[in-house]
Amino acid sequence: MTTITIRNNPERSRFEVLDADTVIGQAAYVDDVGAAQRIFYHTVIDEEYGGRGLAGMLAAQALDETVAAGLMIVPVCPYIKKYLGRHPGYAANVLARTPAHLELVRASLAHNAPQ
Repeated sequence: MTTITIRNNPERSRFEVLDADTVIGQAAYVDDVGAAQRIFYHTVIDEEYGGRGLAGMLAAQALDETVAAGLMIVPVCPYIKKYLGRHPGYAANVLARTPAHLELVRASLAHNAPQ
């Protein structure tokens, strides 16, 4: 797995797992800039790469970079929520999701949907 890398792709609002130059997984987010919050709403790793711990590596890097950027973590995604439950060191940087967070995600997805 020496060709596996993880990067933030802010233009696409997601952290990506790459095998060489191919995106094989992602943790998608919406930033609420005014509130200094990052809402994680979907995490996925391509099935053929499953069982290698890539989702955990992706979550760790995404959450670490989010905290380092001074943003609070809002877990909507079930995987991120589960990861946070197993890693209580992030607790001071986590906010419970609210209906306003869900609406922000919905609005962002609608805005970015293909026409």
